[in-house]
Amino acid sequence: MPQAGDSGILVDMSQTQFAPATLPTPEAVAARAVDVTKVYGEGDNAVHALAGVTVDFRAGEFTAIMGPSGSGKSTLMHCLAGLDAASGGSVQVGGTELTSLGDKQITQLRRDRIGFVFQSFNLVPTLTAIENITLPLDIAGRKPDQQWLDTVVDRLGLRPRLGHRPTELSGGQQQRVACARALVGRPEIIFGDEPTGNLDSRSGAEVLSILRAAVDDFRQTVVIVTHDPRAASYADRVVFLADGRIVDEMRSPTADRVLEKMIHLDDLVAG
Repeated sequence: MPQAGDSGILVDMSQTQFAPATLPTPEAVAARAVDVTKVYGEGDNAVHALAGVTVDFRAGEFTAIMGPSGSGKSTLMHCLAGLDAASGGSVQVGGTELTSLGDKQITQLRRDRIGFVFQSFNLVPTLTAIENITLPLDIAGRKPDQQWLDTVVDRLGLRPRLGHRPTELSGGQQQRVACARALVGRPEIIFGDEPTGNLDSRSGAEVLSILRAAVDDFRQTVVIVTHDPRAASYADRVVFLADGRIVDEMRSPTADRVLEKMIHLDDLVAG
């Protein structure tokens, strides 16, 4: 049976795939924002990062959020992921209203129901790859599902590197460890903030292929923020922001179509 190699290039493991415990229904919503606002500062110094954003993110779908610099795309993702609090409106993850939760409840929700892949890999330097992968489960006092853990590790081509610490891994390998960490807990949704921003084109393509496969093979829900049209082309849908508002969206994106739309948005903001 074919396995993922040390290069990390994805291979066909259709005979050994294991879906998450609860499969999303076609119309299920993994995350939702309703009339969300975010204001930094007060009075004349107030900055309106989000100005009434309403958007759904379907379960089992890969969505990219794009927009010009300062459009509010990272702010939106941070509010959806419970990393920042909205100033107004409703934010839901799997039907749970985040704006009504306290700090401890938000922390528990992030730990148990959300996976993260950041531009800076956020690996603990003193831990091995496998220890970094299982760290969120260890903190939560949960034992990993060994069959699922093995599937994720093999699919991402990490088995030869499990005993290595981050300094012994390339950037692409570190980000694959971060992807495995996000997947191993079977979260309801994975958020990625510029997940390929620190990678070369080849390593970036491998990470995007992993996220794409997580949706196609494991029925995972993925939402990323990116400025790269090539990264957005891996998604099922692209949501475009400008001046803190959603101004357009695109289904079945290509890099060329996304680039054309971004040039148009940049011109609108400049004008």
